[in-house]
Amino acid sequence: QVPLVESGGGLVQPGGSLRLSCAAPRSHYSFGSMSWYRQAPGKQRELVATITSGGRTAYGDDAKGRFSISRDNAKNTVDLQMNNLKPEDTAVYYCNVRELGTWEESWGQGTQVTVSS
Repeated sequence: QVPLVESGGGLVQPGGSLRLSCAAPRSHYSFGSMSWYRQAPGKQRELVATITSGGRTAYGDDAKGRFSISRDNAKNTVDLQMNNLKPEDTAVYYCNVRELGTWEESWGQGTQVTVSS
């Protein structure tokens, strides 16, 4: 439904940082929630972080204390700041949004994050 463009993934050493960004193509959309999920090959997709239209945030247990999610409602973007990265953070990270009016769900194409020495 909503085409999302993700960026910021890449290769980083353990202990390093990355900032992921997800952007909608037009500014007239309005989202009730914006989230980041991740999925390693052959494993279940899991929630990393979510932020509501009111700015309330929630994090998965592995992300809490290391990651921070933020959004810019004027630009319809959501960022994920990832610090102190660990090898177990290696996964494809997906942006997820739910439209405010219909609660329709959309997914980004995914961006690869690899944490390795």
